[in-house]
Parts: sequence; structure tokens; C-alpha cells
Amino acid sequence: MSTLNLERLFAPRSVAVIGATDRSRAVGEVVLRNVLAAGYEGSVFPVNPKHGRVQGRQAWPDVASLPVAPDLAIICTPAATVAGLIDALGRRGTKAAIVISAGFGETGTSPRQALLDAARPHGLRILGPNSVGLLSPRIRMNASIAHIAAEAGSLAFVDPQRW
Repeated sequence: MSTLNLERLFAPRSVAVIGATDRSRAVGEVVLRNVLAAGYEGSVFPVNPKHGRVQGRQAWPDVASLPVAPDLAIICTPAATVAGLIDALGRRGTKAAIVISAGFGETGTSPRQALLDAARPHGLRILGPNSVGLLSPRIRMNASIAHIAAEAGSLAFVDPQRW
């Protein structure tokens, strides 16, 4: 497996949350709230076509209107919209995406394959679909639907018999 653009996934300088919303307990609300609450220091761009402000921050109506191409996009929209978003992000210059959206294996057609086909020409890395997201305490990023943030520290394997 290639490591192409993995740094954009694990250490992004900017993040777009596509499907960001103020609607309580919606996936886009939880993800944006988590990103902001974790103390991520990079630029955060909420994307919502119906609202100019989301969670007190300026929002953009679509990928094309963002002031810069984000390193990482977190997609929280219905499965049918994801391939088009991946293509728009790739054309814009984004190199990594987390697809939290579900519904990719439940239909006769393959929106998952369409998503991969849209990403390939741009070298855009994808985590997901149907992903819980990504937590990176080192850069204070909680780009997930997890209700508890990860603790900072080293990754280790522990034998439960020794506890």
C-alpha cells in the first residue's frame, strides 16, 4: 500500500466538515462539535448549503466556495452525494477524506465503487465509508462521532491477564 497523501489524513493543516449543522445529534453536528472541542489548531471550514453560520462559525455553501482547498474533508452527508463531493474535493486539491456517511452496501448499485472511482484520478485518500472517524490526540483532533475524546499517549498492546 502506498503512503501517498497519508500525512494529509493524519496531520492536516485544514479540515472541512461537509454536512456540518446545528441540528442536535445529527452526524454533522457531532463531528463539527468534536473537532472544535478537541482544540484542533488548524483551519476548520463548516460546509452547509442552507446556512451561512454553523455552530457560531462562518459556513460555506459548497466545496468550490471554500477559501482554500482543505487538506482533509470529513463527509457527513447521504451516501448518494459522496462520489460527487469526492470529485469536487479532488478537483479543488484536497488529498484526504473521512467518509462517515453510511448506506454504501444497502443498494443494488455500488455508491462505494463510484466513490473510489471519483477519488482515484486525484490521488485522494479515503478513510471509510461507514467510518466512526479519526482521533489524533497528538494534534488535538477529534474528527469522529465518538462521544469521548482519546487520551494523549503512546499506543501499546497490553496483556489483559496482567492487569
